[in-house]
Formats: sequence, C-alpha cells, structure tokens
Amino acid sequence: MEKFGRRALRMGAAGLVAALAITGCSGKDLEGGNTDSGNAQVTLKINFWGDMGLDQLKAKYEAANPNVKISLNTGEYQAQHQDLQKKLVAGSGAPDISAVDEGFIVQFREQADQFVNLNDKGAGALESKYLPWKWQASKSAAGAQIGLGTDVGGLAMCYRTDLFKAAGLPTDRAEVSKLWPTWDAFLETGKTYTDKTKKKFIDSATNLFNPILSQQPVGFYNEQEQLQMEGGPKVGFDVAMKALDSGISANLASFQPNWDQGFKQDQFAVLACPAWMLGHIQKTAPDQAGKWDIAAIPGGGGNWGGSWWTIPKQGKNVDEAYKFVEWLIQPEQQIEVFKTVGNLPSQPALYKDPAVLDYKKEFFTNAPTGQIFASTAENLKPQYLGKKNGPTRLAVENVINRVGQGTLKSADAWAEAVKEAEKAANS
Repeated sequence: MEKFGRRALRMGAAGLVAALAITGCSGKDLEGGNTDSGNAQVTLKINFWGDMGLDQLKAKYEAANPNVKISLNTGEYQAQHQDLQKKLVAGSGAPDISAVDEGFIVQFREQADQFVNLNDKGAGALESKYLPWKWQASKSAAGAQIGLGTDVGGLAMCYRTDLFKAAGLPTDRAEVSKLWPTWDAFLETGKTYTDKTKKKFIDSATNLFNPILSQQPVGFYNEQEQLQMEGGPKVGFDVAMKALDSGISANLASFQPNWDQGFKQDQFAVLACPAWMLGHIQKTAPDQAGKWDIAAIPGGGGNWGGSWWTIPKQGKNVDEAYKFVEWLIQPEQQIEVFKTVGNLPSQPALYKDPAVLDYKKEFFTNAPTGQIFASTAENLKPQYLGKKNGPTRLAVENVINRVGQGTLKSADAWAEAVKEAEKAANS
C-alpha cells in the first residue's frame, strides 16, 4: 500500500481491514505486457502498491496453472493511479489487472467503458458475498461492475509497548484505549509522552488527518460532487494543526524511506493503523516482534483504505485475468492474506470464520486481530467519495506537510488548504 490507500467510510467501532493485492517485484516499468491466451503461455501483469502478502499465492496459482505467469508490479500509491489514468487515455499500455483504491474508485467507475464489465464474466453471482456498500462503490450508474473488492480499511491504533513503558504510560491494550476516548485526549497523551521522553509521539500529521476525516459524516464531497471543506476536512485539519503546533509529530512522509527508517529508529511510538498497516510494520521492522500492540482509535472507528481488482478493457488476456481475480477473492486466499499481513476481507461471512475470528497476531503481542478488525465491519456506514477525492486529498496533505516542514505557518494553512482543494476540484 504505498502512500496510503485510503478511503473514508464510517465505522461504528474499531477498524477492520484487508487489501488483496499482489506483491513481488518492485515495479520500475509501468507498461502493460499482454500475450496470447488459451493454452499458450500467458503473462498477467498486475499493478498495485505496497506489500500485501501475496507472494505465496502467486506461486500457488502458477503451480496450478502452468500456462500462466504472474508478473507483480508494485509502485507508489499515487503514481499507480495516475499511470492507470494515463494509460486509459492513451488507449494502450495498461496492465492486465490493476488495483484501484477507494480514494480513486469513483473516478474510475465514471470511466466504466474503459474496464471489463465483470458482470459479463459472471461476477454478479458474487454480489451477495460482499458488504453491500463495497459492491456498490465499484458499480457504475449504468450497472457495470468494474471491480471485485479486496479488503476494507477499518481502523485501530498501533503502538510500541516498550516505548510506552519507558514513558511511564500503560501498555495493556485496554488501558491504552482508555487514554484516548477523544482526539483531544490523544493529543494530551502525546504531549505527555514527548515531554517525558523528548521524542516524537506520532509519525505524521497527515496520518491523523486521514483517519479523522474518515470518521466524519461527510468527507471532501457531498453526493452532488460539491466540495465540503468546512465539514469533515476542517475537523481533521484542525487536529492535524494542533498536533504540529504541540511538537508531537515526527513529520515523516508515509511510505517513503525516511518513514521506514522512523520505524526502525524508534522515532515515533504510535500511528493510526488500518489492518493493512500491520503487514508494512512487520516487513519494515521485523526485529520489533512483540514490541507492538493494537488499541482502539479515538473517536470511534472509521475506515481508511480498501481496494478493488479491476481489468482494463484494452488487455489481451481478459479471460485469464478474470480467472485469477476470481480465484484471489475466494475464502481460502482471503484468509491466507489476512493471516499473512492482516488485510481484512470485504466479505462479511469470513468475519465469523474461526480462522479469522480466533486469529491472534504474535508479532503484535498476540493481539486478537480478527476480533479487533472484524467486530464492527458489517456496521460500516459509507462516506461518499467524490470523483476528485484522490487529487483533493493529496492537495490538502501537501499543505499539512508544508506546515510540518516549516515552510508554512499553521495560522495560514487552512486558507491555503481550501485554495489548493478548490484547484483540485476544478482541475
């Protein structure tokens, strides 16, 4: 999940998550590669972002389908979406399969004619397996289904028990959750930590802004595609500015090298943690096993991230691509991904499966991740995400980052954020 694959759906409690995406090679070339289908050798190129724990699934599928080679092409979150848009406009070069995040799904479903209508491949039979809002989010106004959901991005907070202990804070997940019923209480806890240790508490202010925004009834846009900056965005922005002004943020840009170094060098003690974040923490700081745990998020849940597999229509291996996507979203594969990296499926029947519900993550002090992330999944209330949600969010994040870098005063930042958001909305 390079940069964050975010969404913004409200949820009634702790989070949940799961992102079925493929990991493997680190994509340098974003050009799509298509070959013949049928019994001939077929290479399926898949574009996505981040580490989603599917290396073993790739090997398993190739072993069962010797005529198919899976080419995994990971890249930066924004860049992958921008590249897909560019290839759709050009009419060539798109991958056989492309992951699309919730922040961009409305943008791409508005271009449904550029994607294979998965209903034509029999996907309609899968609708009943999905959370209703997840299925609807990738369906065009005309009824074309452009994607099959991988995961949902419910929220919790991941924290370092050893760093909390050194600061004189509780370490038990229930006691930690009591520290911050509200975001103001969270900021106070952060100030206490920073004053005591002289270290930063959180990784970045943008990683406060996004989950707080997701908890609000309305995000950047209403259903009439009108920008709503004075609603949910203002709430999240104000908390982000308070965090920066209080000096508790390490100001590390997510999914960049310095952010990864921040994990390894103990530069922060807590971060907002969608289920898909668990895999990144484990891969980035494997020697910290047993030093992390998971608590409730202030403000009562929220949803950040979650993706879909889509098949651009310009591909030459459409049938093989659909076979692979359909295989990926089957329970056996979904559960394996959940256990490997924490990504929570978007199929509610799996939340009651003992393989999910009873699962505990040893790396995170045996936290019951199945219960934490699945407990309220079915009660998620979707927040509408506009066609320009992705670019608008990026524009506002850039303003927050400028404050963190000291090139913009917090007192002037909101006016700048509104200006930049309006530019993105009208572009």
